[in-house]
Order: sequence, then C-alpha cells, then structure tokens
Amino acid sequence: MDLEQLAESIRNFEGVTRKKPIADIVSIFETVRSEYGGTIVDFGDDAAVIDIDSDDVILFAADAIWGKIVNKSPWWTGYTSVVVNVNDISAMGGRPLAMVNVMSSSDLESTNELMRGIRDGIKKFGVPMVGGHMHPDTPYNSLAVAIIGIAKKDCIIRSDSANPGDVVIVAYDMDGRVGKNSIYSWDTTSFKESDVVRERFMVMQEIGEKKLVTAGKDISNPGTIGTLGMLCETSKVGASVDLRKIPRPEGIDFEQWLKIYPATGYIVTAKEENADECIDVFERSGLKAAVIGQVDDTRKLDIYDDSARVNVFDLNTGVITGIDMDTEK
Repeated sequence: MDLEQLAESIRNFEGVTRKKPIADIVSIFETVRSEYGGTIVDFGDDAAVIDIDSDDVILFAADAIWGKIVNKSPWWTGYTSVVVNVNDISAMGGRPLAMVNVMSSSDLESTNELMRGIRDGIKKFGVPMVGGHMHPDTPYNSLAVAIIGIAKKDCIIRSDSANPGDVVIVAYDMDGRVGKNSIYSWDTTSFKESDVVRERFMVMQEIGEKKLVTAGKDISNPGTIGTLGMLCETSKVGASVDLRKIPRPEGIDFEQWLKIYPATGYIVTAKEENADECIDVFERSGLKAAVIGQVDDTRKLDIYDDSARVNVFDLNTGVITGIDMDTEK
C-alpha cells in the first residue's frame, strides 16, 4: 500500500470534504452564541450539551440522511436516521430519550417506506419517535431527525478535550456486513436482536461514568481517520496512528474500511493508565478495541506502518470542519 496515495485518498474522500461548509454556517451564528445561556457545548461535537441546573444535562442533536442513500432506499433511510441519532447521544456518554423528524416525500410509497424504516429502528433501539413535520408534496424525498438525551454532567464525553500524551483507541462491532446502498456503510444492527444492539450502543455510558476517556466521538461519514481528524481539530492537538494496529474484518479492503461508517464504532482518547480498562469495557460489550496511536501537540494527523510515515491532515494550515470550540471544558 502506498501511504501517500492512501493519505491523499482519505483527505479527498467525500465523507471528509462534505464537512468543510460547516465553518461558514457556524460563523453566521458567532454574534449570537453568547445568547445561548446554559449551553455547555454547542457546535463541533456529536451533540450540544444544555445545562438544566442539576446533576444531569440535556443532550441535543440532529442528523439528516445523505441524499444518495435516500434515493436508493427509503426504508434504509428511515432506519439509519434512528441509528445515527442514537449514536450521537451514546457517543457522549448519554442515554437517548426521544426523537422528532422532518420528512419530505414525493409519493405515498416512499412515505410509507421511510416511516417503516423509522418504526423498525425504534423497535431495535427502544427510543421513541414522539412527533415531527411532514411535507407530502415535494418533488424529492428527504429525512432529518432530531434527538434529545440525558447524561450526568460530570460524565460527558466531549470531542474537544484530548491531551498530548493520551493514547488513541478505536472500538468497532466487527460482526457486520457492507451495506446494500454504499460500500462505505457497515451494517451491524439490522440483523441483531434488540438487547444485543442496545448493550453495544450503551457502552459509552459506562465508559463515561467510569471516566476512562479524555475525549471521544462516534466514527461517522468521514471514516476512522477522518473522524479522528475532527476530534484533533476541536481539541487543538495532533496524533499519530499506526495502521498495523487498526482492527478490521476479514475480506474487507483496508482503504474501504478506513472510510466506512461502521454504525457501531467509536474513537476515543485516554490516559495510558486507563487504556486496558477502557478496552476491556468495550470488549465485554461485544466490540473489538485496540490502541492505535497517540495524541501529540503538533496539530497534524499522521499515519504510518513499516514502510513509511505520512501526513493526512495539517490542521495548522487546513481545516476539516473549521470549528474552533471555545466553550468551557
């Protein structure tokens, strides 16, 4: 494998480059961010964190499904809308409470399939859909879902709190299959019993309560390296990743695996003394976990193996999302 070509491929991967417009959108709100009152975390993390003057906080997130997926499979769109939103809450150590949706549809068949997918996601994850809004007469199909959750204030797992010297840990549910609608989708939930799925997505709550990690994110559309890049960007740090240590399923191309959205997959940073216990918690829940690298102060993300070491993201001169999280840690 040519690491220079791999780095360039990850850097230019659509799952990564689609994040760049976020900075321009966030900048529009800069003059009113001080009006948010009890917001502890806003833009740049998997979910916003809202202070409610108690030991608990509210987590608030939203996701829309990529148009390419919507057009290929309305059912999978509905189902995935539950998966990605539940992951945003669980990744921060929270418990999902409820969802609402905004749907646009051009025909009754698509509407029904979207709703069936959502229904099946609700059955799988046990998180209710409590309302929403529907446009039944648009020339296109689209779906966006918002979710609220709850977490202990002192157990939140943020993405802007990694420190130089921390180790980087990945955790994946390896029991999956490439999705029907994208080679960069890894389905780990649709064919499993609900109790297994729920145990695995709630593992981050245990990790948060035990304070085993310094930062974390669920691995999303930018893939493993791209998601770590976003974590480094908001934490204002760099990292080095040993590609040889990244677990992957048999029969999956390695570059494809690095770009895949694994459905149940997390990347976290931890103090070295907590790494073994963190990995143990992940693996007791059924995930495969490993230390794959270390955080440093360079604001560069490098990958290496036996043959070479190359830079993927230089966050001193470039951006992934461009979000600078200045909220209090």
